Amino acid sequence: MSILINKDTRVITQGITGKTGQFHTKMGKEYANGRNCYVAGVTPRKGGQSFEEIPIYETVRDAKQATGANVSVIYVPPPYAAAAIDEAVDAELDLVICITEGIPVRDMIRTRRKMQGRSTLLVGPNCPGVITPDEIKIGIMPGHIHKKGPVGVVSRSGTLTYEAVGQLMEVGLGQSSCVGIGGDPVNGLKHIDVMRMFNDDPRTEAVVMVGEIGGSNEEECARWVKDNMKKPVVGFIAGLTAPPGKRMGHAGAIISGGKGTASEKIAVMEECGIKVTRNPAEMGKLLKSVLR
Repeated sequence: MSILINKDTRVITQGITGKTGQFHTKMGKEYANGRNCYVAGVTPRKGGQSFEEIPIYETVRDAKQATGANVSVIYVPPPYAAAAIDEAVDAELDLVICITEGIPVRDMIRTRRKMQGRSTLLVGPNCPGVITPDEIKIGIMPGHIHKKGPVGVVSRSGTLTYEAVGQLMEVGLGQSSCVGIGGDPVNGLKHIDVMRMFNDDPRTEAVVMVGEIGGSNEEECARWVKDNMKKPVVGFIAGLTAPPGKRMGHAGAIISGGKGTASEKIAVMEECGIKVTRNPAEMGKLLKSVLR
């Protein structure tokens, strides 16, 4: 099994006629079962065209009705990306993965409010996407560094997702699914949401959790892990050396009022039984030691 996506997922690319959308759709189509998984693209006023034998539709609803697609990936420019999420939610897709970086916070606040009470899940924005190794990849991650295995990965940082995967592979451990949730201050799934899925997934035996300074999502997830998690979790917090008040990469990585520091997050995680490394080069080795 896996979480969120698998070989039976059917994908719409919103923004498929743009350079970025075309490049990553082609990469996704060429990975594992991608030829069967990528079934439609959507770009207004481009309906009736095609890219890489993938038909293009005017709207998400049209694409869903014609192909049975259940997941959308968004490569739409920032000023229009929140509206693209809204369209996918209105079409009642199961999952929306928004790769776009730089969406105005006000737009995302409005979109998150519209999503309340709806069944569609959102990953991102400003994220690398989701991959179930050897089955399907949706996003910008390099597929060749992944291999199927027992370790789940959830991360706010795209770069550190790849780093964690590379280290796991070095110690002979593949991944069940890898989820880059993104680091924007207003986004979709949090660490705790993905951790619940990994806890219920019989193929996942352990989890690597990568967080960042700013906010309190990592602490909330850690407390849930202490009370509910049946599997070992190891962690790392990016921004360990960031001075107070400074950003570390993502818009959400901002320390406010002395809260959300790396040391605070690490302390809570360790109190809750999560083994945390201060060295990002030790994530793979730490996870393997826990599995032993």
